[in-house]
Amino acid sequence: MAFRVAFLTSLLILSMSSSGNALSLNYYEKTCPDAEWIIAAAVKAAAAKDKTVPAALLRMHFHDCFIRGCDASVLLNSKGSNKAEKDGPPNVSLHAFYVIDNAKKQVETLCPGVVSCADILALAARDAVVLSGGPTWDVPKGRKDGRTSKASETVQLPAPTFNISQLQQSFSQRGLSMEDLAALSGGHTLGFAHCSSFQSRINTNNADPTINPSFAESLRNICPIHNQAKNAGANMDASSATFDNTYYKLILQGKSLFASDQALLSHPETKNLVSKFASSHQSFNEAFVKSMIKMSSINGGQEVRKDCRVVN
Repeated sequence: MAFRVAFLTSLLILSMSSSGNALSLNYYEKTCPDAEWIIAAAVKAAAAKDKTVPAALLRMHFHDCFIRGCDASVLLNSKGSNKAEKDGPPNVSLHAFYVIDNAKKQVETLCPGVVSCADILALAARDAVVLSGGPTWDVPKGRKDGRTSKASETVQLPAPTFNISQLQQSFSQRGLSMEDLAALSGGHTLGFAHCSSFQSRINTNNADPTINPSFAESLRNICPIHNQAKNAGANMDASSATFDNTYYKLILQGKSLFASDQALLSHPETKNLVSKFASSHQSFNEAFVKSMIKMSSINGGQEVRKDCRVVN
């Protein structure tokens, strides 16, 4: 299984490099050979203290790549009148930025000015999946860090309320297919969702007909309309710290949290893939690796930042 995923990864890299993509597997081989090991150790140390770290890093990488490409623009702090991406509405719940800061600091000590923050985030996302019991893969490297970050652009992120045509449009604008949509949505096997992201589906007057009624009732108890606890919400699935295919099984039972997850059943191609991934963990892992490499290779950026929170 590990060999098969690694073989698929190699094939993908070959096809990517032939299309003129500047990323490569051995980008830091001579300039910072220990970079990957240092980053993996930083992610592992943080995850040992806080089990929400892997889900946070995977989500952070997605949110980075969907705005201006994978250029670490999501890591930049707001400055003066410019409100940065991390302060845009969909990103205010992002956390664990300190993990990237720690990794960057250690890498800078060893190889100053060499490893980009965008590469650190892409590698950390891979390490997060591995630490959660998911597949591993070789991450193509050589991304550059962007100099622009605008909170206003976060409206471009796919929302948990999106229907299938909105999701398809969002992904296709970034060169991603329906298979990529189905596979990358599986990242929702990790983490936690606040009530606000699914509240509209469980309102008694106008409940979403695609949601399992008893599941909706259990969510209403967690997320009452009045007197809701601060930060109330639910785990994405029962094994929310384990990278597995439970997410797809729940979609088939009408027990997914987001409308955008349930929407995968409203198109024949994604519906077939949900069934395929629900019945085969291996098929999901292979598709996820392939789509992660594709998504994390969306280019952007111009420099290698010294500090991930500020431009040079």
